[in-house]
Amino acid sequence: MTEETKKADVMGMVGQLEKLLDEYMVKKAPFALPIGVKEFIVTVSPYLIIIFAIMALPLILGAIGLTAILAPFALVAGYVWGFSAIISLVVAVITLIIEVMAVPGLFKRTKKAWRLVFYASIVSLVGGILSVSGIVGAIIGAIIGWYILFQVKDMYKN
Repeated sequence: MTEETKKADVMGMVGQLEKLLDEYMVKKAPFALPIGVKEFIVTVSPYLIIIFAIMALPLILGAIGLTAILAPFALVAGYVWGFSAIISLVVAVITLIIEVMAVPGLFKRTKKAWRLVFYASIVSLVGGILSVSGIVGAIIGAIIGWYILFQVKDMYKN
């Protein structure tokens, strides 16, 4: 399988997930968010991403340092603590980068920016499942996040 085929398969699966979520989070949702709430979310979200990115960066850097220092000691003691921590850190960094990349487009309300936030939510869910410790929380967080994200999707244009 070539690299292009793999990329097309992944994008096809993401497209199918997007259609499925659009069906259940918008069309079959028990209630829709009022337009005023949607407008508020769309207006505030880029600022929230900036604030959380600024707050998360020192925490991520500190966690990387602690993991680098403590992982060898945990390994010697027989713990596989480092795997879950490393997965969580990698996912946090990737999610943060994708969300920061979306900020300019979120201010302009572009569909591409909305899609980047959607991709970040998928990465976060996969990371939560892979780290094993927070599977239920990751699934519940993804469902709530996707509900809000798909409710405001129509506010973003190409």
